[in-house]
Order: sequence, then C-alpha cells, then structure tokens
Amino acid sequence: MEANKEDKKSGLKEFFTLGEVGNYFFRKKDPNRPSNINIKMMHGVNKLSIFIFLMAVIYLVLKRLL
Repeated sequence: MEANKEDKKSGLKEFFTLGEVGNYFFRKKDPNRPSNINIKMMHGVNKLSIFIFLMAVIYLVLKRLL
C-alpha cells in the first residue's frame, strides 16, 4: 500500500522540486554550524559559481533554440 503512495508522489510536482541545489540557496541558518569568515566566503563563492553556471546553461539553451 505504501508503494502506491510513493508512485503517485512522483510526477510533475516531483520534477519541479528544488532538490539539493535549491536547499543550498534557501536553507535556514543552523546555530550549531561553525561560522567564520573562511566558511562564509567559501559558501558565497559556491553560490556565485552555481548561479553563473545556471545562467550560462540557460543562455546556451536559448541561443540554440532561437
């Protein structure tokens, strides 16, 4: 019976979930996590590189389609 519920869950809604990348951008601050300037800079650079990569992919797809 539980397998049927899981099968129904996958679909269009499952396709558009943010997943790990979305959780990386929109997660709550964890008070148990260490916080120093090195970690903040590392996460800032990671977010910037993911954003630039996604913009480049969108640009290439649009360039190919148009």
